Amino acid sequence: MGFGFVVARFGLFLQQVEFIQHTSVGASPGFSLWFGTALIVVGVFVNLYSGWHHAILVKRLQRGEVTQAHPGFQIVIVAALLVGVGSAMAVYLVLVRHPGS
Repeated sequence: MGFGFVVARFGLFLQQVEFIQHTSVGASPGFSLWFGTALIVVGVFVNLYSGWHHAILVKRLQRGEVTQAHPGFQIVIVAALLVGVGSAMAVYLVLVRHPGS
């Protein structure tokens, strides 16, 4: 969620740079706003799922049930999502910084 906030505010940073340097960065701040908002929403759902999963685990442990260790498929999905987002943002930053190249 924090990364989403930073991405959403990146568009404001670009506007300030454009204003101070009296140049056009060539990027629309709308992209970073929507992309950052989407990351925040994903973060909210991950937090909700984690809280729900934790509550179920605590109930099972209180009942004395033995829980089996299992690979965290959700962890792999979230990690892959973050790798994709990080890579996309790196490409975006390079293209924004050097729009002609």
